[in-house]
Amino acid sequence: MNKLILRKAITLLVIVLLAGNFTSCVSTKKYKELTAKCNEESTRLNGKVDELSTQVNELSSENQRYKKDVAQFKADTSRLGSMLRLLTADYNELDRSNELLKSQFSANFEDAEKVMAELKASRDKLLAREDRLKAMQAELDVKGKNLVELQSALHRKDSITNALRKAVADALMGFEGKGLTVHMKEGKVYVSLEEKLLFASGKWDVSNDGIAALKNLAKVLENNPDINILIEGHTDNVPLISQNQVKDNWDLSTMRATSIVKILLANGKINPTRLVASGRGEFLPVEPNTSAANRAKNRRTEIILSPKLDELMQIIGGN
Repeated sequence: MNKLILRKAITLLVIVLLAGNFTSCVSTKKYKELTAKCNEESTRLNGKVDELSTQVNELSSENQRYKKDVAQFKADTSRLGSMLRLLTADYNELDRSNELLKSQFSANFEDAEKVMAELKASRDKLLAREDRLKAMQAELDVKGKNLVELQSALHRKDSITNALRKAVADALMGFEGKGLTVHMKEGKVYVSLEEKLLFASGKWDVSNDGIAALKNLAKVLENNPDINILIEGHTDNVPLISQNQVKDNWDLSTMRATSIVKILLANGKINPTRLVASGRGEFLPVEPNTSAANRAKNRRTEIILSPKLDELMQIIGGN
């Protein structure tokens, strides 16, 4: 449409120019020249019109593309706006969830810290108990070792005591049935001598038969230096009539024990530190003092032989 209007304007312009020339009464030659010039100018202008028309069409097409792009941009912008609103809503929801999780995590973390503290305390207690158990185990190991050593020492002691009993019994065999007995009690060897074998009634001087028995015993004791010797004098409960040095049964039992100690020392190489003389008086009877026979049994001297317990005491002290 614009192109048609432009062509009409050019034609009108050429006519106007021709009219002006006619009015001036130009020559035919001049007219032809002008006509040719007008035609030439008209052709040039038409070409320009065609060029401008092409540019207008191109610009119009480009404008249409831009309109389409703008429409697409608007559509994209609307779509992106919707997506942004959805994403914003999702973000807000995630933010609320995050805050809730943080709150829960904080509470759980505090609980976890408490649990960890309790676990650490329990672990410390277990480690302390383990240390105590190890210490107890070590102590038990030592005690077990000491127990084995103690059992071994007791076994040796029993062996020594049995051997000693046999040696004493063999040495005093000729006096059995004459008021002398040899027996074991509580891990010790007891040589029990009745009054009739050793002493006259109320006296502390040892008889010849008693001295003979004690000499034999002294040899056994000399050959067993690791034996402790305790001599105990015993009486019945009949009051003693005073005899100067001896005033009662206490004195009599002690004097009799001392007399035996002196005979043993005189007839064997025995260290005096191994011997103990003790008077028991009437206070450890073997039978009730209710008859003459029982009182005769109570009037006795006991020589108690026991292995030295140094090794046992060392083991027990080590515990």
